[in-house]
Amino acid sequence: MALTSRLSHPPTTTTDPEDHFASSLGVIFPDDVTNQHSAPDDANTILYTSPHLPSPISLRLACAHEEADRYLFSHYLWNAGLLLAELIEADTLKLPPPPPPPATDTAREKTAIAPGAGMFDVSGLRTIEFGAGTGLPSIVAALAGARGVVATDYPSRVVLEALQGNLDAAVQEKKAAAGAFTVEEVRVEGHAWGELDTAFAQEGRGRFDRVMAADVLWMPWQHENLRRSIAWFLKEGRSAKAWVIGGFHTGRETTGAFFEREALAEVGLEVEHLWERDCDGLEREWAWDRGMEEASIRKRWLAVGVLRRITLGESVPS
Repeated sequence: MALTSRLSHPPTTTTDPEDHFASSLGVIFPDDVTNQHSAPDDANTILYTSPHLPSPISLRLACAHEEADRYLFSHYLWNAGLLLAELIEADTLKLPPPPPPPATDTAREKTAIAPGAGMFDVSGLRTIEFGAGTGLPSIVAALAGARGVVATDYPSRVVLEALQGNLDAAVQEKKAAAGAFTVEEVRVEGHAWGELDTAFAQEGRGRFDRVMAADVLWMPWQHENLRRSIAWFLKEGRSAKAWVIGGFHTGRETTGAFFEREALAEVGLEVEHLWERDCDGLEREWAWDRGMEEASIRKRWLAVGVLRRITLGESVPS
């Protein structure tokens, strides 16, 4: 099933021909893939519907009218967030794996690339998400059985308000439907990567079993700060993991630079798993260089990384 098949727009009252055209692009160009998802102006909401959750999740997008807020790109839902939410749901709810999609002419070399089932299980764990945007992975983690969930984004009022509203709505609906809700903490915080002297950063140091970051690798000048924040909030020990998923919007070289061995080692981290997955579920080994990649092909793929701490005395894998 295509990664974007769970998304829909609520009914709108728009009569703008451009809006109708934009909503029809998937029908007009069925082989093309949209990697950033917005909504009609009069709705500003996207519905995420999973067959394994009791009701659709309503995701309100931030109203980014100011240039500084638009530059954050938090007013979109990106495919990396969709994939992370899907992986969390599948492993935490112990869903059977879907049948592998057929290989295509552009990707013949790939089967059994990803780690085994359970890698993205959040049962009873504390999670923190960086650059959460709509907060979809955090919401799914809370609904699926995480012990605690903290969703963070840059300290922008409009971004954090939308994020807070999405988490509040999903959690309240879960409480109303289930009567009991075992998650101990669901909260939203502002966090600028690398700023570790704030009260929130001091409180959260080494507190989280899982750190999540989806589609945050397009800014190479922020890679160092993002690595520092991941290492700061991640628990000690090899069992703690960071999940980092990114598209290739600004090129494979930019995305790959985040995973460079020496740069991660500077903050005590290493890559445990790194592979690629496309919007239809096809997987292949990570490649630092695939030559000239057409934009229409490149945007179908995501880099999926699992990081862990380097154990003292162990060499960093090459």
